[in-house]
Amino acid sequence: MKKVLHRFLHRFRTLPIRSRLAMLVAAAVAFAVAAVSVTCWFIVQGKLYEQVDSDLKKAIGMRGPENGNIDAVVLNCTQTPQNNSNDFRNTYSQVVKADGTVCLFPSSVGVVKVTKADKDVIKNASTGEGIYRNGTDADGNDVRVMTLPLQAQQPGVPDAALVVAVPLKGTENTLNDLALILLLVSGIGVIGAGAAGLAVARAGLRPIDKLTEAVEHVARTEDLAIRIPVEEDSDDEVARLSRSFNSMTTSLANSRELQQQLIADAGHELRTPLTSLRTNVELLTRSEETGRPIPPADRKALLASVKAQMTELASLIGDLQELSRSEGQRGERVQVVSLQDTVEAALRRARLRGPELTITADVQPWYVQSEPSALERAVVNILDNAVKFSPEGGTIEVQLTRGVLTVRDHGPGIPAEELPHVFDRFWRSPSARALPGSGLGLSIVARTVQQAGGEVTLAHARGGGTVATVRIPGAPTAPPPEGSAPSR
Repeated sequence: MKKVLHRFLHRFRTLPIRSRLAMLVAAAVAFAVAAVSVTCWFIVQGKLYEQVDSDLKKAIGMRGPENGNIDAVVLNCTQTPQNNSNDFRNTYSQVVKADGTVCLFPSSVGVVKVTKADKDVIKNASTGEGIYRNGTDADGNDVRVMTLPLQAQQPGVPDAALVVAVPLKGTENTLNDLALILLLVSGIGVIGAGAAGLAVARAGLRPIDKLTEAVEHVARTEDLAIRIPVEEDSDDEVARLSRSFNSMTTSLANSRELQQQLIADAGHELRTPLTSLRTNVELLTRSEETGRPIPPADRKALLASVKAQMTELASLIGDLQELSRSEGQRGERVQVVSLQDTVEAALRRARLRGPELTITADVQPWYVQSEPSALERAVVNILDNAVKFSPEGGTIEVQLTRGVLTVRDHGPGIPAEELPHVFDRFWRSPSARALPGSGLGLSIVARTVQQAGGEVTLAHARGGGTVATVRIPGAPTAPPPEGSAPSR
């Protein structure tokens, strides 16, 4: 039995969802219809038996012990039906003695088989209680029987019981017809429920079919522009799934577009230093092959150019690696970072790169959630820009107060029309094309600050120059380590 059930469940799980839904709906309806049909049948049976019992009571009232000569029937006992009266047509009427002997009334249509229950009624005649039961006559026909105790009115006549019965053929035919009708209605209901369940399943799963087709289309063609239409006022599970799929394809399309743009921009940016590097290397190689030495000053300049281009390539590759890192890779290294320590470390590097500049700093404690190396790189990039565009002997002012980091230089500043583009990848101001850099520094700054939950802006400074402002949420004190006991 367990194997059969396990096999059935296994096959059921392998069916399509719409088939399973149709089967479940049909099974639920079948159970409900069966319960209602059986309940209806038993209620009707009870009502019909109540009607038959009422007819039996009327029969006793019409010809009961007080109106009939019961003693005469017992004394002139006969087992042969006569049925010569119009009062009890189609009615069984007889008297049963304690030993089970049957004495028929002249109007009885037949003999009802006596049971132990009838004899028990005679034994308990003093209570005056009768019984109703189903029985059979001598020919095996089903009858409804009512048995009442009798006490003899003449001396020498034994106690007995009055047995009155009516045929149940009409009642049974009615119940059989009702059972057949209920069976037909139930069958039609189950079939209709199965068809309706299949139709509902198809209608309900039509968005799932569209979603499946869309996924297969994406897998086959890599076309992320496909969208599943969703009604705006719909908020069911299928609608939410469709919206999630549309959001996923939109995000993937945007990610792929950004990736393609990054590759195109990276290729464009790499082409210039690689071309220059190849030209310089070819000059050095041709000099060696032809035996025509390059003047020492020119050779030294060529080698310095090669070194600078290699440094620029390394910086560009590092920036590309930083931008290509996924959010999951970053999330594994996020921790509580002292922004004050990060700024001070970046300041030490900036002073080495601009020894001729005056860098003033006023930094206060502030702790944030970020990746330490990425946050330090972002601050270094901001300071590098300030160093790069500051005039010789200029001043750079750095201040960190309650999570707001400002870096102000006194350089030429950024034109207003260029401010919206400063955080774009590979964007460089026309006036800064000749300066070293990849155009990715501020893009990395913006990404790092946004991932830490903050924002960064560049604006004109009063009196000239540019001020960079970084706001990162945090706290002036470091939170206690996890698992440590609270201080009292």
